[in-house]
Amino acid sequence: MVNAEIGVIGGSGFYSFLDDVSEIQVETPYGPPSDSLYLGELAGRQVAFLPRHGRSHTAPPHKINYRANLWALRSVGVRQVLGPCAVGGLRAEYGPGTLLVPDQLVDRTKSRAQTYFDGEPLPDGSVPNVVHTTFADPYCPVGRTVALEAARGRGWEPVDGGTMVVIEGPRFSTRAESRWHAAAGWSVVGMTGHPEAVLARELGLCYTSMALVTDLDAGAETGEGVSHTEVLKVFGENVGRLREVLFDAVAALPPTASRSCLCTHAHDGWDLGIELP
Repeated sequence: MVNAEIGVIGGSGFYSFLDDVSEIQVETPYGPPSDSLYLGELAGRQVAFLPRHGRSHTAPPHKINYRANLWALRSVGVRQVLGPCAVGGLRAEYGPGTLLVPDQLVDRTKSRAQTYFDGEPLPDGSVPNVVHTTFADPYCPVGRTVALEAARGRGWEPVDGGTMVVIEGPRFSTRAESRWHAAAGWSVVGMTGHPEAVLARELGLCYTSMALVTDLDAGAETGEGVSHTEVLKVFGENVGRLREVLFDAVAALPPTASRSCLCTHAHDGWDLGIELP
């Protein structure tokens, strides 16, 4: 029986160095996830790693099968998820190398399937009910505390809270869009944080985002705008310490059986119409 208690959605840099990693393929009612799951042990915890864009980075943000990804993780026992991601800063003080642990999210995507409870029959004939999930606080409060403490423990003072606005991608923002996002008071902009967070909530998973700022977004600087090359360069310069913080957070997350946060009670009293894995 395959079993992992913690899931990490990120790139190959987060699992490739581990010893004795098992690669497994998982089938879901929503099609295949972005890639195989990679299972290994870290600090005595069983962890499942999933490359968000696929191992060769072939899935653009708007075509990632988010529903399959989260379903696959839950099906192997995952109940807590860490989602490191690269973002653009919307404030001058959130320059490249900033680590922000958001507490709010704004969805500006356009075409992504973002619920399991749409009343559409699944391949096995079961039909999910239409369910309206509580999402006022999109991130796990326990996971956020753990992530913040892990960063501080590595001497990397994080930004505690802030709003991540998620755009469709794969293009970067225009200057007008970036200035609009900043004027609204939002903190960082990314392309993958939604519907990842809400799907985790629908499955009763604790989800924590760890956002690495790789650039100042278009409206927050006066240069030629954000480039993919720049993003990759800054991410590469910081991936080592992000990995250290991430792994410290994995070790510090509470045992699955002790969870009592809001994430575990999102559907109390609701008939979902389907059985979750």
